Amino acid sequence: MTYDALRRGRCSLAGYAYHVTVVTAGRKPVFADFACARLAIREIRRCDAAAQTDTRAWVLMPDHLHWLFILGAQTPLARLIHDFKGRSARRLNRHRRATGPLWQRAYHDHAVRRDEDVQTIARYIVANPLRAGLVEKIGQYPHWDAAWL
Repeated sequence: MTYDALRRGRCSLAGYAYHVTVVTAGRKPVFADFACARLAIREIRRCDAAAQTDTRAWVLMPDHLHWLFILGAQTPLARLIHDFKGRSARRLNRHRRATGPLWQRAYHDHAVRRDEDVQTIARYIVANPLRAGLVEKIGQYPHWDAAWL
């Protein structure tokens, strides 16, 4: 699938909130490794530092990422996710001395409607480890953050 094919049918509006989910190739639990998780998180923070995103909440599960952010003006959504996945894959593959894809080719995105409550979506995202049975309290899970919960 080409970059152009990923763009078709997607809405990309600067200043809008998006909930994006990306999954590892073969649903491998790459992020069960603490160091791998921190490398991926560094890429989320880099997107914020570059004003591509204004992150509201995220949780990095062993085999996928949920990320809620306000899209910046300079980078379309498809390009942002393409670049995020590429940078994080290169960094993680180098760290793991691995080759091949880190992420599945596609991703799921949801443009948050104005009538939806962003804080409710953020709570849903960070509660993922609870629902998955990985922890008993959100604070026990090390790979999440939320701007205002």
